[in-house]
Amino acid sequence: MSNPIRVLIAKPGLDGHDRGAKVIARAFRDAGMEVIYTGLRQTPEQIVETAIQEDVDVIGMSILSGAHNHLFPRVMELLKEKDALDILVIGGGVIPDEDIPYLKECGIKEIFTPGTPTSDTIDFVRQHVKK
Repeated sequence: MSNPIRVLIAKPGLDGHDRGAKVIARAFRDAGMEVIYTGLRQTPEQIVETAIQEDVDVIGMSILSGAHNHLFPRVMELLKEKDALDILVIGGGVIPDEDIPYLKECGIKEIFTPGTPTSDTIDFVRQHVKK
């Protein structure tokens, strides 16, 4: 692939566990995508700034802390302010089923919960990012 899909994997908020984020980052890399991993404890502002600076196609956020209903919509607000809503945003982690419709209304394209095969996530990104 001459122009690979560029993915930013981010850990918003105070969540200190990043095993899942590292697993998905490695899966995307192994699938031929370019991956930037932000590390732990990123603010929505840092995530959006990095995504724009790195010219990514996708932001993947992983959260286990329960702050998804605050942090994920804030990322979408900032992307709108920066006129960067062309970036596909997906989320994953421990997110209750009843919260998923709200997150999708805010602009998160898909939520992947624990146990989702990495191949499903890779396929979703490939289907929604045309390079």
